[in-house]
Amino acid sequence: MANTPSARKAARRIARRTEVNTARKSRVRTYIRKVEEALASGDKAAAAEALKAAQPEIMRAATKGVLHRNTASRKISRLSARVKAL
Repeated sequence: MANTPSARKAARRIARRTEVNTARKSRVRTYIRKVEEALASGDKAAAAEALKAAQPEIMRAATKGVLHRNTASRKISRLSARVKAL
C-alpha cells in the first residue's frame, strides 16, 4: 500500500489513466469488430466504410500510448489488405 502522499497521488493518477486507457482499448476493439463483421458479410462497401472509421481511432490509440505504433500500423495494414481482397 502507498504510504507517502506522493505515492498515494500516483496511485490515484494510475487508476484514472487505467480507466481512460481501458475505455480507449475497448473503443478500438469495437471499431475493429465492425470491420470484421462487414468483411464476414461480404459487403465491400460497408467494410471500406467501417475501415475508414476505424483507422483514425486505431491511430489515436497509438498516439495516446494505448497501442504501440507498429501494432496499430499492422492492424490497419492487415484490415486494409482484407478489405482490398474482398
